[in-house]
Amino acid sequence: MNNEVVLTCAVTGAGDTTGKSPHVPVTPKAIAEAAIEAARAGAAIVHLHARDPETGQGSRDPKLFKEIVDRVRDSGTDVVINLTAGMGGDWISDPANPAMPGPGTDMIGPEARLAHVEECRPDICSLDCGTLNFSDTDMIYISTPPTLRRMAALVQEWGVKPELEVFDLGHIRFAKAMIAEGLIDAPPMFQLCLGIPWGADQDVETMVAMKSQLPEGASWASFGIGRGQMPMAAAAVALGGNVRVGLEDNIYLDRGVLATNGQLVTRAREIIERMGARLLTPKEARAKLNLRGAEG
Repeated sequence: MNNEVVLTCAVTGAGDTTGKSPHVPVTPKAIAEAAIEAARAGAAIVHLHARDPETGQGSRDPKLFKEIVDRVRDSGTDVVINLTAGMGGDWISDPANPAMPGPGTDMIGPEARLAHVEECRPDICSLDCGTLNFSDTDMIYISTPPTLRRMAALVQEWGVKPELEVFDLGHIRFAKAMIAEGLIDAPPMFQLCLGIPWGADQDVETMVAMKSQLPEGASWASFGIGRGQMPMAAAAVALGGNVRVGLEDNIYLDRGVLATNGQLVTRAREIIERMGARLLTPKEARAKLNLRGAEG
């Protein structure tokens, strides 16, 4: 069991959730306020996406990310900032010509995927460690080995810690290859992503299997989606890991009751503390994860 837990809140994501809950933040101001709310409730890390303020759709505009990050930093709230670097890999095949990209495709190179990370220089950014059927549609999320190696090299150069998001065992296998190649600094930081169609399922057996393949000394967290969010949080703590909750992965507090990010963090905190563990502060999390500025 993990008695000292790093709790992350993923506050908005890029999914089609804005029409399902009024609590999903959209504008940079609202996303920053949600991050601050989560930090005050006990989250040591906030995982941030940006959304187009007009459409609510996920955006990779560096200006939007910069505004969000500046608002959080200028608030004086101590929290570790983790930016997504997962956008720019969406391929949707054209039904009329499957060899060609269809409407909604957003495929860019590694430097462009990291433009906002270079601009904002967060503590952490995500690194989705492989390709995946990400829905029941013709959309495929594509991250090839050359792209991932280049992204890992860039964030290593900038002093940004990559959060190695793994959606199945093959992703862990490739992440370990990058570690062996010296592209990932110790200790590596993994996020076991469970319940996403069509990656690893969200159950304890799957979490155990994925944990068993992690390299020695790795730090890891896990999350489930929807109704699996809190059960997977408890399982992660019991198995020695850290926890992620938030509206990116689940919009409900209870059946039929829409949540805020602060409420989800509070619920997770209650579970963790009832298990006999405690939440680490942002300063303690920086030290545990060997983040830039940990010595301060």
